[in-house]
Amino acid sequence: MNKLLFLVVSTGALAGWLAGGAARAQTPAVNPMPDGSRDMYVGLGAQSAPRYEGSGSRKLSALPVLQVEWSNGIFISGMSAGMHLSRSPTVEYGPLLAVQAGRDESGTSVEVGGVGMNGLIGPAAGEKAMFMTGRLAGMDEIGARLQFGGFYNVYLDPQWRLTSSLLVGAGRDHDGARLELNVQRLALAAGSHHRVSLTAGVGLVNRQYSETYFGVTVAEAMRSRFGAWQPGGGLQDVHASVRWNWVLSPSWMLTSNLQAKRLLGDASHSPLTQRPTNLTVSTAFAYRF
Repeated sequence: MNKLLFLVVSTGALAGWLAGGAARAQTPAVNPMPDGSRDMYVGLGAQSAPRYEGSGSRKLSALPVLQVEWSNGIFISGMSAGMHLSRSPTVEYGPLLAVQAGRDESGTSVEVGGVGMNGLIGPAAGEKAMFMTGRLAGMDEIGARLQFGGFYNVYLDPQWRLTSSLLVGAGRDHDGARLELNVQRLALAAGSHHRVSLTAGVGLVNRQYSETYFGVTVAEAMRSRFGAWQPGGGLQDVHASVRWNWVLSPSWMLTSNLQAKRLLGDASHSPLTQRPTNLTVSTAFAYRF
C-alpha cells in the first residue's frame, strides 16, 4: 500500500509520518494558545519512499507541508484532521479523520480530487521501465479512502509520550482497520536551534485491511504475475523514526525525517512484497504564519 506521508511540525512536541511509505495520521501535541488564535505551518519539500509498502523500487515525490492548530483544539495535519477533547495536561484524546491514498498498477498513489500530497517528481534511476509497465499490472486499482477513528495519548513525563490511534475505512470495501501503538521521545535538545525526536512502534490490522493491500484474489491471479494469496490480520509491521528540526529563524524551519519499517507475518510473505524492510526519507522547509 502506498500511503501519504503527513509531515507534522510544531514548536512543542514533534511527531513524524507514514508512512512507510506510510503515511499515518498524526495528532500534534496540545499547544495552549490564547482563545481565538491559531498556529500554522506551510511548506514544501521532497520525499524518497518505496513505491508501495513492500516494494523493491522507490519513488521521489514532492512533499507539501501543512499543519494548522486552533485554540479550540481542532487541528489539520497534512491530509488528516482531528480535535483535542481532553483538558488534562498528561492525556490527549479525540476524534480523527484521515485520507489514505489509493494505489494503481505502478504502485503510485492515486491523487484525491486533484489535490495530492504525493506529487510524483519521477521514478528513481534505473526504474523507468518498471514504472511504465507497472509491476502490479493485473491487480485491482485501490481508490483513496476516507478513514475515521480516534487517538489516545499519555505523557509519562514532559519528554516521553505513549501514542495510539485507530482508523477504520481503508480497503476495497471500506472495512479495513489499522491500530498504531507508539512510544515517542520528544524534543531532544541538540543545540539552541536544533531539536531531535524519536518514535518507535507497531502497526496491527484486521483481515480486510491485509487482504486489500497484501492479498491477491483468484481473479487478480488469473490476470497478473502473482499467485493467489489470502493473508490474515494481526501484527503487520514494526517501525522506528528520527526527526530533526532546524529552526532557521522565528518563522522558518527545516524539518527532516528518517523512518525504517519492517513488514511482518503474512504481509512480509505476500507475493506483492519484494523488500520487507524499507526506508523513507524526507526533508522540507516550513514557514510559520
